[in-house]
Amino acid sequence: MESLGMYLKSRRDRVTPAEIGLRTYGTSRRVPGLRREELAQLAGVSAGYYTRLEQGLAETASQQVLDALARALRLDDVETAHLHNLARRSSLPKLSDPGPEEPHPRVLALLENLGETVPALVFGRRGDVLAWNHGGHALMAEHVGFDAPKDPDRRPSLPRMFFLDPLTRELHRNRAELARVHVAYLRLTAGRYPTDARLAALIGELTMRSDEFATLWATGDVADCTVGAMWLRHPTVGALGVDYQVWLQPDSPDHRLEIYTPKDPASADAVKILTRFDR
Repeated sequence: MESLGMYLKSRRDRVTPAEIGLRTYGTSRRVPGLRREELAQLAGVSAGYYTRLEQGLAETASQQVLDALARALRLDDVETAHLHNLARRSSLPKLSDPGPEEPHPRVLALLENLGETVPALVFGRRGDVLAWNHGGHALMAEHVGFDAPKDPDRRPSLPRMFFLDPLTRELHRNRAELARVHVAYLRLTAGRYPTDARLAALIGELTMRSDEFATLWATGDVADCTVGAMWLRHPTVGALGVDYQVWLQPDSPDHRLEIYTPKDPASADAVKILTRFDR
């Protein structure tokens, strides 16, 4: 799992002196972004303290220091929240198995009330499919058994399917964009749940088995994933486009209800065909 120091270094490498108005006077630089002492100066801390923080030798960092570093590194709100999450890891216990997730009854009731013509899935914190309707199943994973989410041992894992399953890999026409989103959101989740052994195992598996995932993970990018577009190459209905939107659940904040709406009339017709055949 990622450490505070690793994340700080990846963000430091991303910011150039020119972006923040630092003069380099034409001197050669051995680092791609800011030097440690430059970032320390911008954040108002000593270079020695920042060095210890990045190397994991400092016991803690205050909220004020973290916010100052976030401003100096030009982090957005999601990236800043991730920075704070990582800073809290040093005081947390070791990895533990949280056990299988179960969707809240109110989430399942909402999914049922959407009907079968609106494709929808319920995801757990690690991207496991906890439930779906026939439309969501037909759209995203018709090659997987419809009842699979009911069995914790057989639940489809969206990150595993996206990076490791050949059929799912062929499904997405805007794959490169979605791959970045998947990895950035998984990193955000890892910061929120640093003791989740199943999540750590998932990240380790994907890093070892997918060069694409490993390359994107190494960028250090972090982002939330709430809305976006998917352009699909579906094996049954051909090309179509959908917008996805995530509904967060107050009763179970770990879980996300993702709904897919067609982008145009032709895509709407394709979705109707899929939902009709999947029942």
